[in-house]
Amino acid sequence: MLPDRADLPGYVAPLPESLEDLALRYAWVIVAVNLAGTAFGFWYYGFHPLPLSDPLITLQFGVEPPVMWPFVPDSPVATLFIAASLALWKLGRNSEVVNALAFFGCLKLGLWTPFVLLAFMDGFSYNSVLMYNFLFWSHLGMVAEAFVIHRYSDFPVGAVLVAVVWYGFNDVVDYFVPLVGTPHHTTLPGQEVLANGFSHPSPTHEIAAAGAVVITISATFLALATRVKKLEAR
Repeated sequence: MLPDRADLPGYVAPLPESLEDLALRYAWVIVAVNLAGTAFGFWYYGFHPLPLSDPLITLQFGVEPPVMWPFVPDSPVATLFIAASLALWKLGRNSEVVNALAFFGCLKLGLWTPFVLLAFMDGFSYNSVLMYNFLFWSHLGMVAEAFVIHRYSDFPVGAVLVAVVWYGFNDVVDYFVPLVGTPHHTTLPGQEVLANGFSHPSPTHEIAAAGAVVITISATFLALATRVKKLEAR
């Protein structure tokens, strides 16, 4: 049986109820798709068990300090969070912390990636048209996934706090205080490999940082607004 849909305003529940129901009915399919996306994402960032001719660790993983690797593959981690969120709900072991992390991750990376793809479109010309469109539309699909979570999550404040800390810290090391080496955000057009990381040319760095911070703040508002509106609807 599917969880009931609360009477929520459109800005926290923008999807039609029929689409939410469809996603929840086929949750295991969505879990599988997201796990495949996670595997592809780690490959995209440079974990290359295949092809065997490649080094196992290459591309951005090959440049970043290993201690910071958990903060590099943002989109694959987000798709892993939503896969875990849906799977735990289906198994009757719902985790509000995982739900909050999935909501933030899918909203944040689902919006940030299309934002930078549009903002720096000419710089991404090294991608094929097929890859560019795959990245653009698949990430927008992550945004849709985020807006299904309210059906089985109440976004308690403690869980939202965990997500804010994780993604807030991610913004800090990605753009402001890298702790080790240089900032660790996904590589963008114009960056060059340095001895301890990547160059971060202006204004590309500042534009990407502004987008990330705005989306993190927006995700925080939407998660807490969902909680408030669900409590009001009871």
